[in-house]
Parts: sequence; C-alpha cells; structure tokens
Amino acid sequence: MRIEAIEAIPIRVPLSRTFGGSVYAMSTRCTVVTRLQLADGTRAEVYNGDNRHHGTEVANLAAEVLAPLVIGEDVRDWRRLHQRMWDLVPGAAMAPKHLLEAIACLDTAIWDANGRLSGVPVAQLLGGAATSLPIVSIGGYYEEGKTLGDLGAEMQMLQARHMGGCKVKVGGLSAEADAERVAACREAAGPDFMLAVDANRAWDRREAIRFARLVEPLDIAWFEEPCHWFDDVGAMADVRAATTIPINAGQSEISPHGVRRLVDAGAVDVVNFDASEAGGISAWLDAAALCRLADVHMTHHEEPQIALHLLASTPNAVCVECFADPERDPVWDRLDLDAPRPLDGRLALSDRPGFGMRLDEEMIERYRI
Repeated sequence: MRIEAIEAIPIRVPLSRTFGGSVYAMSTRCTVVTRLQLADGTRAEVYNGDNRHHGTEVANLAAEVLAPLVIGEDVRDWRRLHQRMWDLVPGAAMAPKHLLEAIACLDTAIWDANGRLSGVPVAQLLGGAATSLPIVSIGGYYEEGKTLGDLGAEMQMLQARHMGGCKVKVGGLSAEADAERVAACREAAGPDFMLAVDANRAWDRREAIRFARLVEPLDIAWFEEPCHWFDDVGAMADVRAATTIPINAGQSEISPHGVRRLVDAGAVDVVNFDASEAGGISAWLDAAALCRLADVHMTHHEEPQIALHLLASTPNAVCVECFADPERDPVWDRLDLDAPRPLDGRLALSDRPGFGMRLDEEMIERYRI
C-alpha cells in the first residue's frame, strides 16, 4: 500500500509550574504529531517524543529530508524504509540526535499505518506477548518549599490515580538527604507500591554507591542513570557490583548500538531505551531482542502511548511509565481522545488498530509551533 503524503507538526504546551530534576527543569511539554496518508485513504496519526527545544528542527527533517525517501513506497516494507532513512545517519555528524528523532516520527507513523491496514493494535503486529502492563508515574520532583510530608501526599495521590508505583527523582541533593526523601515516599505508599529512583546522571560513582546502600532496605525496583554521562558505563558497572538494586539506563542512548554497549559492559539489569528518541519502533525492536537474549529487562522512557505497545510485545518487559500528574503532562492527559487509562496499577491495551490514537485537532492547532 503506497504512501502518498506525510505531515509533521511540532507542538509546545506551557506547564503551570516548573518541575525540577537533579540536573534540569521543565516548564513546557513538547512533542511532534506525525500524519501519514496512504493511497487507499488510510491515515496514520501519532505523536511521540518529548522534544524540549528543537521540535521544529525535528519536524522539518521529517517533512523535508525523510519524507521524500518513503513517499511512493509500500508502507508494509517497514524494514526497507527504515534502513533507507537510517542510511543518512553516518553522515549526520553535526546533528545525529535530531535526525534520529525525525526517523522515529516517520517510523512510528509507518507502524501505525500497518496496524490500521491490518485492523489490529501495533502490539499484536509485534507479537502480542501481553494485553496489559503495570504502570508507574514519574514524580518526586524538586520544587521550592516541597517537604517530606508533601512527598508522602504525592505518593498517595498517585495511588488514587491508579498508579502501581512511582519513579522518584534523586541526585539533586546529597545521598543522605535524597535517601530521606525516598524513605518518606515508601512510608506513605506502603510495601506494595513499586518505587524506583532516577538520578539523571547526577552523581559520581562514590555518591551513587553510598545512596544505593542507604536505600537498599526500601525495596527499590531499580536505580536509574546513577552516574555522570562522561563515564556512565564504567561507573554504572561499579555501582551495579556494589548494590543489590537493579541498575537501569538507556534513555540517553540514540541508537540500539548504545544499548549493546551498556549490555556488553555489564552495566545494566534493565534498559529503558526510548523509541521516540533513537530511531523509532524498528530500532527499538533490535534493542529489545538484544536485551532479551542477554537476560536484561525492558522498560521505556516515558511515552506510554507508544511504550505500552512495544513493551506488550516482549516477554522481558517490566512496566510502562507516565506522568500521572496532568500538570506535568497535559499532552498525555488531553491530546489523545481515546487514550486508555490506568486501573488498579495497570494499563490495558485497547483493541483499536495501530496505536489507536484519535488526536484533538483543537489542541494541536492551539499549541502548534
């Protein structure tokens, strides 16, 4: 079935307040909407990525550089089309991340189109290993005046929103101070609530190890990106050897080859490779296969509208993650009019074909850049 047209639309939604991690602060929620039209009238429509400042560049690459490579081609030849776009990557030395994000936009739309053509969800096209997964929220942000009591109240709010757990931000304070914050979360949430911690590469290996040993008794699901980016692999391998907490990384990799580097170094127990940042669904499948053979578990960085289908396709998946607070992610809360919603700590696939999205046209027009 021939591809006739492609459109990529960057959007930016201002947030009501600033959300702070250890090394960054967020005041907007950005993404790219991609539409793909087939000759028979089928229209794919997806949004993906959390591009913070360069959504326009990504959309321009998708529409102007990549679209001519796939328009006129059969959408069912997904591997060939992905390789045609990927062949540009070696020459993109100045901006490879933007190009890989643009490839992800088109590749995701191609998979959505194939699901719509077949009348089945993408998860089923990819193997259908599960029909629902546990869901956790990203939270525990640093905010001015936020107390330990506020952290506890946040955990209870997430439980009321049917979350099965929370990934708590750490790394912005000392190991001892952040361990106290995580302990407050565990006390408020109880023993059956999944707690993970995410340092966003904030600590050196010594501080990361000290923190890990302090929170080990709190039943931590994983410790994500504990160490500075410039020596992450070696440092994470050291942290992994020093703690019983599983180590998670991969969201900062821009290709499946980076995932192989993490696995080969013995640096990870869990990989949260992001299809929207690193070349799309087709690239994610390569990383997931590598991890499954190496007995490494899979999560996915944010993007539950995409991640649910990917993780439901592989038996080594752990859970989906989201921003349960609509003030942190108004896009997931409002853009997809038919989005599945969590219930009792899990997110279930709908039976809608493709990724099952029906996007709010008024919201797109209001916030398009």
